[in-house]
Amino acid sequence: MSVLADARAFRRTAAGLCLVAAPLVYVAGVVADPALRQGGDGVGVYGRHPEQVSVSASLLHWSWVLLVPGIIGMIHLIRHKGVVFGHVAGGLALLGVVNFSALMLGDFFYARLEGALPPEQGARIGDEAFADPGATFGFQVPGFAGLLGLFLLGLALAYSRRTPWWAPFAMLAGILGAPIYPVGTIVGGLLYLAGSGVIGLRMLRMTDDEWAGDAPASVAVGA
Repeated sequence: MSVLADARAFRRTAAGLCLVAAPLVYVAGVVADPALRQGGDGVGVYGRHPEQVSVSASLLHWSWVLLVPGIIGMIHLIRHKGVVFGHVAGGLALLGVVNFSALMLGDFFYARLEGALPPEQGARIGDEAFADPGATFGFQVPGFAGLLGLFLLGLALAYSRRTPWWAPFAMLAGILGAPIYPVGTIVGGLLYLAGSGVIGLRMLRMTDDEWAGDAPASVAVGA
């Protein structure tokens, strides 16, 4: 039977690989962002480097998209302890990463506005658009709430002894710290990869019976 036809193997493998790939794509997107690399006042940078913005925004978009199968896989592993908590946290995390993915479209608009208009004027129009209550409460606030949900889901997974206790802390610190170029990008990227990667690798190492809950986990995780 091929992996695509094997429901348990395919879903386990997809979730695990996505958790490993997401931080790598995220860091690549951060490094490609010309404003983050420059630091300080980034007004006009997007207008001067629209190609780099296009690459960066696309990578960051996909880094959030890749988290979706991983989050679903994390929810799947919470079965006996903290199930309700895990479902609520997982739902919040899913809604959040979808909103962060949508926010990446704003970078394309900033690049075109700063390129077509005087940079300060273009940046101001972009800022005004993102200050709209719909953008704030419809996208930005849910996005950051989703990061909280991802952290809480990781804690629920650790409580279920499916991952080390430090993994959710590393994931959250890495996501928030990576945009601080260059030290934060290096340290944060490694933290994000360590936290997300250890969960993904445990999924990849599981047997299909362990994944489905038909057999006890072969590896117990200490507190």
